[in-house]
Amino acid sequence: MTNVNKMIINMAVFGSTHNGKSSAGNILLGSTDFYSSFDPCSVTKDCSLGHSCYLHNFMHQGEQEIALQVQVLDTPTYPHSRLSMRHVKQEVKKALAHHFRQEGLHLALLIQRADVQASDPVQLLQEVLGDAWKNYTAVLFTHAEKIEEAGFSEDEYLHKASDTLLTLLSSFQHKYIFQYKKENCREIKILERIMEFIKENHYQVLTLT
Repeated sequence: MTNVNKMIINMAVFGSTHNGKSSAGNILLGSTDFYSSFDPCSVTKDCSLGHSCYLHNFMHQGEQEIALQVQVLDTPTYPHSRLSMRHVKQEVKKALAHHFRQEGLHLALLIQRADVQASDPVQLLQEVLGDAWKNYTAVLFTHAEKIEEAGFSEDEYLHKASDTLLTLLSSFQHKYIFQYKKENCREIKILERIMEFIKENHYQVLTLT
């Protein structure tokens, strides 16, 4: 009989309005834990923690099966249309410390629409995650199907990207993922890519205070 061990991965999602931050969190969890809808204003006002079911047969170490559970912290949009920047920073920092102080944070995902190269809330990441934030951050491009519709490959898209975005990706050691709306098993494919980033970090976590 195969022995089963359990592993919990802690993540947090950050992003601007209309980038699909809460929807991306739901995909990672394989659920609808986070409220997501179209709204001209920012939708998420409070931090919320979601848990996935344990994913069996996702990983193996020798003959030992690793059952993976994902925890995702959804954070308020930044900048927010209704909340002050100070309030958002305080709430996010408090939630990160409350949920991940003991186990640490494996990865922060900066959610960015592939079809809208807007400014990213890197100031929030810097202030709430500390000096080592770049080592524990990756970019998740939502609406990646728009790239295909425009006739571009992922490499061509990045070749034409703005200097700001390219500099950002370089600072993250080019840790990025493209999320396609109609992709089969997209949760598993994204999680496999995320686990590659975490393995590259030797499963180290960002300590939060």
